Amino acid sequence: MKEKVRLGYACVNMTLTNRPKKLGGRVTTSRTARKATWYPDNYQLIGERALLNATDLLHYLEWNNEHRIKLFRIGSELFPWHDHYELNQLPQIKEISERLFEAGEYARKHGIRVTTHPGPFHVLGSPRQEVAERSIIGLERHSEMFDLMGYKPSFENKINIHIGGAYGGDFEGTAKRWIKNWHRLSGGLKSRLVLENDDKESMWSTKMLYNYIHKEIGVPITFDYHHHTFHPDELTEQQALELAGSTWPKDVRQCCHYSESRAKEKQDPKIRKQAHSDYIIDKINTYDHELDIVIEAKAKELALLEYRNIYQYNNKKVLV
Repeated sequence: MKEKVRLGYACVNMTLTNRPKKLGGRVTTSRTARKATWYPDNYQLIGERALLNATDLLHYLEWNNEHRIKLFRIGSELFPWHDHYELNQLPQIKEISERLFEAGEYARKHGIRVTTHPGPFHVLGSPRQEVAERSIIGLERHSEMFDLMGYKPSFENKINIHIGGAYGGDFEGTAKRWIKNWHRLSGGLKSRLVLENDDKESMWSTKMLYNYIHKEIGVPITFDYHHHTFHPDELTEQQALELAGSTWPKDVRQCCHYSESRAKEKQDPKIRKQAHSDYIIDKINTYDHELDIVIEAKAKELALLEYRNIYQYNNKKVLV
């Protein structure tokens, strides 16, 4: 039976990352290296780290499946410094590809949706061309990762970014630059790239993304509940959620992000309100829609499991 709402988490599994040696040791997909230790051409070192990361991705997915978690965001560090080289320059690329395909096959077999969220420096609308060029390279690497996992291009495996700025309030000019650079992307990347609303009134709301970008080129919008509270742009939460939902293809479930304010959680007004909480306290209002929701709490999978315990998600209690 298909779940109406699926909850996931982002990048790091706290249980596995902190696992003691006597229980098997640390599992992570974010091994990296200082640039000085490998740059410009010690691809052997970078490849070793990427191979270990790719191997541990399957362990993450297996753990998630055992705990009925069918949505997971893969971290951007799987290929360290990936915008500085071609993936086929890594000596271990054959083994890495095999591990990634194995992880993809496992996810497909068990109905696990995997996504990713490149960092804030992927800015296609930047007025600095060198920034846009570097952004394109980084985004293409994320798309190549999904190719290696055996996925056909689809928003099911979304690559989620932000516009990244308004540059003096010039939303129209920024949108035009963003769209111009979007047209330079590979077809596979275009079929995976989505945009997310921001957490500042001076930045991009769901409605602005819809009017400036989606109407022009059809890019889907990831609705972030927490960000919306800082820039509702005259839309209620439900209206913004449903506007974003209208941008997704009918055969791909709408994906959202959810977090809460750390300042509220800690009852400390000195904490920046936009900062994410460790856990989720409030019940998420889905307005009776079918949704995939990535929980962006700092406690990662522990926050997800605790949320399910509090609200008896799917009527099955899961112990942390």
